[in-house]
Amino acid sequence: MTTGPSHQETRAARGPVRADERALTPDLARGLMLLLIVLSNTAYFLWDTDYSSAGEYPEPEWLADSVAQFLMIAVLDVRVYPLFAFLFGYGMVQLYHRQLRAGSDERAAQALLRRRSLWLVLFGFVHAALLLATEVLAAYGLISLVLGWLFLRRRTSTMLVWCAVGTGVLTIGFVMAAGTVVALATGTLTIPGEAELASTRAELAGAGEESWVAAVGIRLSSWALILALNSLAVVPPVAMLLGMWAAHRRILEEPHDHLRLLRRVAVLGIAIGLAGSLPSALQHVGLANIHPAAGLTGEMLFAMQWTTGLAGGMGYVALFGLITHALSARARSSAPVLAVSALGKRSLSGYLSHSVVMAPVLAAWGLGLGAVLTSASMAAFAMGLWLVTVVAALALERTGLRGPAEWLLRKLIYR
Repeated sequence: MTTGPSHQETRAARGPVRADERALTPDLARGLMLLLIVLSNTAYFLWDTDYSSAGEYPEPEWLADSVAQFLMIAVLDVRVYPLFAFLFGYGMVQLYHRQLRAGSDERAAQALLRRRSLWLVLFGFVHAALLLATEVLAAYGLISLVLGWLFLRRRTSTMLVWCAVGTGVLTIGFVMAAGTVVALATGTLTIPGEAELASTRAELAGAGEESWVAAVGIRLSSWALILALNSLAVVPPVAMLLGMWAAHRRILEEPHDHLRLLRRVAVLGIAIGLAGSLPSALQHVGLANIHPAAGLTGEMLFAMQWTTGLAGGMGYVALFGLITHALSARARSSAPVLAVSALGKRSLSGYLSHSVVMAPVLAAWGLGLGAVLTSASMAAFAMGLWLVTVVAALALERTGLRGPAEWLLRKLIYR
């Protein structure tokens, strides 16, 4: 008589992924993604500057600041995190399939993924409390718990149906927001008064708070709001579900078998993403004047950005896949490719190390460097920080060591 769960049901059939099992495309995509993420996050640490104009960015001090802000709005905002969510979902299914191939049953593999998700929620809470209010580990941990329960053992066709439903919701939102923006721009719709501006990025991050203890409360309050928005909004769950579907099809491991799909997604996704973000970018730098009611119009423009963020993020994923496929054998073995993919293998450590450096260096409770940087110089700081993590990852790769965060997480989830 069976008195409890079997050994196979309670323990993983095998340990973490081995070096010889990894594919270049997902790792290279994760490494490049981290550059986009650190560029996005460092913008929250411009705390001692003029935020008198509408929008989340400070007044530019010179032309390079305007260029940096234009590119951030057009290319990065609300596009990086769908990319992150897609790769997160892709990794979930990769882990699940490795366990099944090693002889684990579905129940044990799902239990392993649940442990991983729950630990990531805790990692995210600690990350936010100590350093970064805008972190997304907790949100993606929560989303993966729900999606893993609902879809991990479902057919890929079912996943696509629900992705289509989510995409339809976003399309309707984009059409409504775009129509409102056009009506405002042409004067056929007017809005009395001006909406109150939301908190600036630096206020959300608590970057200007001189007391680290006081900043903890600010960070956790902002984090709770961002956690709810990311968990309940349509874009991150759909992006993660698309990643799960793509992993079942091995699209990033075998891009040569999916070139037609990748080309279409890259072209259409990036084009749609730009269509939704360019109005905001042009308005912000003064190259377009949508409407005097900047507060509410800004909300409409953001709705266009948000609803097209999924397309933009998926376009980036497809572009990374095409770039990897186009690399020659010599390029694949070159130091830059090996270094960036080494960071991708250690993406959790790379992501957390950004905060470990930038928060104490930039925030007012630390060295306060964020008070003297502008949008352009902050972008240069972010790229320099990313390069440091690339070099560190390559050093770990050559010594055969995992990233410290990966080592800890795997100790916790594989028991």
